[in-house]
Amino acid sequence: MNRRSFLQTGTVAVSAAASGAPKRAITSSVMLWTLKGEFEQKLQVAAEAGCKSAELVAEHVNWTDADVRRIIKLRESLGLGFDTILAQPDWGKRPVSMVVPEQRDNFLADVRSAIDWSKKLDIPQVILMSGNEVPGKTYQEQWDSLVEGSKRAADLAAQAKVQLIFEPLNNKVNHKGYFLPTCGEGLKLVKTVDNPHFRLLFDIYHEQVQVGNVIRTAVEAMPYVAVYHIADNPGRNDPGTGEMNYTNIYSAIRKTGYSGYVTMEYLPVGDQTASLKKAVSDMKWYFQGHSLSMKHTD
Repeated sequence: MNRRSFLQTGTVAVSAAASGAPKRAITSSVMLWTLKGEFEQKLQVAAEAGCKSAELVAEHVNWTDADVRRIIKLRESLGLGFDTILAQPDWGKRPVSMVVPEQRDNFLADVRSAIDWSKKLDIPQVILMSGNEVPGKTYQEQWDSLVEGSKRAADLAAQAKVQLIFEPLNNKVNHKGYFLPTCGEGLKLVKTVDNPHFRLLFDIYHEQVQVGNVIRTAVEAMPYVAVYHIADNPGRNDPGTGEMNYTNIYSAIRKTGYSGYVTMEYLPVGDQTASLKKAVSDMKWYFQGHSLSMKHTD
């Protein structure tokens, strides 16, 4: 899927939801950082497990042009696409926060660099992180900076015809101090920015850890969601190993008519290929409208 077709698909998804007509063009993906092995081995695992795409964080930042050509050739031979990269590699260690006005130039430079990489690798989406809370600044000051930076970045994305996706992260367990930890706040941000090139990455695991109530929020946010990330809680392991009922979560999202990426971002228990294959297969099964009892008797 190229950038143009992705943006067209997102528009169709919103229209389908508004009309009440389900549209279930789901692309299965995996965050490669969750897998073990060399980069090429991770791509092999993703393909063997039935994924159609993969997400990068910072794996690409030191690639040469020769590396890019080699990896694109391998990716294509495996029938995989890349669907996201991160705009701010090492965002917790460098001055690239979206909530600090004095760091905005650094942040926008990262966005421009990520857009350049997205063109080299034919990647339709770039992930943004808010950064951590800043002592001495009020919530409103940091929110205003976040909104302004988001709008500036969205203008760059619109010019380049790529999609920015903002990711809330829980600050209770995994990312202490993260400024925007809930998808409810993320949805408010997307609506405030009001640009079709700025959408939400809804990480179901992070939302469960932070506030729970994921089905209601995931359904409400759907018209503005470009990607759902999947993991169970506690432990951030395979769907079905914790407290979350993914049968019901998938069913609820399917009924909205969502069309987009559903990405596995969990730490596999046991053999990672078998684990990922089962997770992707189960996800596809439920998005096709099948029930749990049907899968057990299939």
